[in-house]
Amino acid sequence: MPAVSGLSLRELERAVALLERELVGARLDKLVQLDDARLVLCFRAASGERRHLLLCCDSASARLSLLPEKPQAPRTPPAFAQYLRKQLGRAVCSGLRLLGGDRQAVISLRAADGEWDLLLSILGPRSNVYILDGEGILRESLRPLARTRRTLSRGEPWRNPDTPAPPPGEDRWRDVADAGWFAAVEAHFGAAEGEARSDDLVRRLETALARQARGLARKLEVLRRDRQDAEGAEADRRRGELLKASLERVTRGAREVTLEDWDTGESVTIALDPRKSPQQNLEALFKRYRKRLRARDHLDAQIADLALQLREHESLAAEFRALADLEAPDAEALARFAERPEPRRLLARYASRAPAAGPRAPSGGPPARLRPRRYRSSPGLEIWVGRSDEGNDLLTTRLARGNDLFFHLDGSPGSHVVLRTEGRSDPPSEALLEAAELAVHFSRAKNASRADVHVAPIKQVSKPKGAKPGLVWVRGGRSLSLRREPERLARILAARIEDSDPADA
Repeated sequence: MPAVSGLSLRELERAVALLERELVGARLDKLVQLDDARLVLCFRAASGERRHLLLCCDSASARLSLLPEKPQAPRTPPAFAQYLRKQLGRAVCSGLRLLGGDRQAVISLRAADGEWDLLLSILGPRSNVYILDGEGILRESLRPLARTRRTLSRGEPWRNPDTPAPPPGEDRWRDVADAGWFAAVEAHFGAAEGEARSDDLVRRLETALARQARGLARKLEVLRRDRQDAEGAEADRRRGELLKASLERVTRGAREVTLEDWDTGESVTIALDPRKSPQQNLEALFKRYRKRLRARDHLDAQIADLALQLREHESLAAEFRALADLEAPDAEALARFAERPEPRRLLARYASRAPAAGPRAPSGGPPARLRPRRYRSSPGLEIWVGRSDEGNDLLTTRLARGNDLFFHLDGSPGSHVVLRTEGRSDPPSEALLEAAELAVHFSRAKNASRADVHVAPIKQVSKPKGAKPGLVWVRGGRSLSLRREPERLARILAARIEDSDPADA
């Protein structure tokens, strides 16, 4: 694969200058997040012409560019795209500029509720796309801050990198006319990206297919062992017939009886339960026979079905190898293969991509009815609210992490509420108050004007063994005395984050 790098400062300057002519005054029609490094803004100019602006923060190909056509959106919009759609719906591009004399491009957008800046920062492996509000406060990022710039925090003012700006570099397409400049940029980066995506897809498919094959083989082995054990059904029936014919010879309390098999002349020893009568031992023997017989028939059907699945999987794996083993694999054919129902299912189960950047979302694993409701606090931290007793357990014992804070109303049943602190030990007070408002709102005391809300780090919350759903123990923590404010409650309820799983829409 040819070596590639992101746009140089000189190239980014040219991109911004060209885009200013194309996009200022254009309205944002659609927003597509292709993956955890590429975002496309689809604009419509006053003339009706469409422009598809690409912001890419991939470490090898970070760039600001125009695509010739609108890309296909993923089946489920990632969390960052959902957030942008909520904030930027029908926004108008008001300008583009470079920031801090560095490889940082800002796209300014005027939305119904104010001004927003989308900022592409090209910093090699630490490249990212950020959204800032009109006050310059960082609200969200495409990639996790922990992987790009740990010194930044959501809800706090944007800060330019401390590292010195790079030299301007060269414009690798300086001889290309403005009208064809973006096409040249995409031709350069697109081939390398396409090859990288194909390589990644091949690796993921190999992983998924191999793991499925191992899983099916293990299941088949277990079923065959169980089937071998069920073969004892006929022996149980024969022992039952012998015992039935000689029941009067069996004494109560005996641990075994030895009888002659009249067909073979051999002596057969039958184990007995001394606590049961001879008749009860006979009934237990025939009961075990019937159970083993049912299991044998059921296992035969299962083994036949699983053997068929294994053959079909081997055929699918052979088809994949024929595509992947070519000297130059067909990327489109691989993509079509991956979109078929069974490969798509296996990729989702065994080899899905890393989650898109941003806060850890509760989507993807548990059923929709158990996933917590999600809200974005004024400082940008997420607040999660359990939907039911079982949902409370899921939220508190599995989804919450690290320094997250647990909120629950003292003396009144209600939903568990967790403030996702993103590792911070001192979350903003407004986020605490909004989480407390939700804890009261989703409790039986929702109409109270004042309430005491218990707050504790999630590590001090545990589930007693055998406790009923929704019941937890809390060690330590503190009580937050909350004076209810309807405006604050309305604000946080309006900041609901839609679940990324369509089953929960």
